[in-house]
Amino acid sequence: MTALQALLGTRLPLIQAPMAGVQGSALAIAVSNAGGLGSLPCAMLTADTIRSELAAIRAGTNGPYNVNFFCHTPPAPDAVRDAAWRDALTPFYRAFDIDPTSVGAGPGRHPFDAAAAEVLAAFKPPVVSFHFGLPSTDLLAQVRGWGAKVLASATTLDEALWLEANGADAVIAQGLEAGGHRGHFLSHDLTRQLGTFALLPQLVKALRVPVVAAGGIADAEGVAAAMALGAAGVQVGTAYLLCPEATTSKLHRAALQSDDARHTALTNLFTGRPARGIVNRVMRELGPIGAAAPEFPLATSGIAPLRAKAEAQGLTDFTPLWSGQNATGCRAVPAAELTQALAAGFKEH
Repeated sequence: MTALQALLGTRLPLIQAPMAGVQGSALAIAVSNAGGLGSLPCAMLTADTIRSELAAIRAGTNGPYNVNFFCHTPPAPDAVRDAAWRDALTPFYRAFDIDPTSVGAGPGRHPFDAAAAEVLAAFKPPVVSFHFGLPSTDLLAQVRGWGAKVLASATTLDEALWLEANGADAVIAQGLEAGGHRGHFLSHDLTRQLGTFALLPQLVKALRVPVVAAGGIADAEGVAAAMALGAAGVQVGTAYLLCPEATTSKLHRAALQSDDARHTALTNLFTGRPARGIVNRVMRELGPIGAAAPEFPLATSGIAPLRAKAEAQGLTDFTPLWSGQNATGCRAVPAAELTQALAAGFKEH
């Protein structure tokens, strides 16, 4: 038994990465029932939806599960930057016959707050994980008050040490290969972020708490490699995107199974914060990192109408096709089957 299994109470030292927008309770239930730690991403959910999803998880599994939240500070609106963003997108608006002045707010991403803590208190989830640091001391105390274990992502050794010092029970070493949003919070300098197998041993050596490897791990061989480098367990996300329990769209599923999935990049165009996805038209034409993109999560509003128009035509030109660098493990099989295939890597170790 690894330190992660002991901490989480799971049969396998495997966490299904929370992936906002492409999954709900069904995937979390399937992974928890298969012996891993299923996760529910909550940053894009309303309080009522969180309640219904947690009720479904509690009814669907007796295993431990994880709920995940963001810890960003919502930015103040910046009219100058918003105008620059609309200007950058104007050629695309014209092509799709969109009036730039009609563009409203896009899907929000909410940081963990007192209202969210109140919702969780009724369910007392056994594990709560955070992205972009940790919540305030008071909020963290509430989470700990019902006995939850706290996990958080680090992209550098400095972040990992900070998380350990501020109450994380385990740290997720998020390598540069990972799909979706970078978990960075001490520095936005992307050059400071390391690949999984460069970051992992540094954290294992320096930290007392269990370290979980995340990023580029998509099969049993990758699991075994992470464990050989001292990981107490692994977190896997992209590999689950084709499972029937995921809510990944048809267009996103097709992209993951195409040659396009071999080319991913970090981009801030979709939300305002760097996240890894399959390169598409807007990333190619504007460059993946755009200085005009508003702060997270405000950039979403400018892209949203373009995404809707393009997707209606079967195009992914403006769709965030989140994916890690290694999509080779994506398989259209039940999540339980994929979990067991990944588990073979623990036996090898």
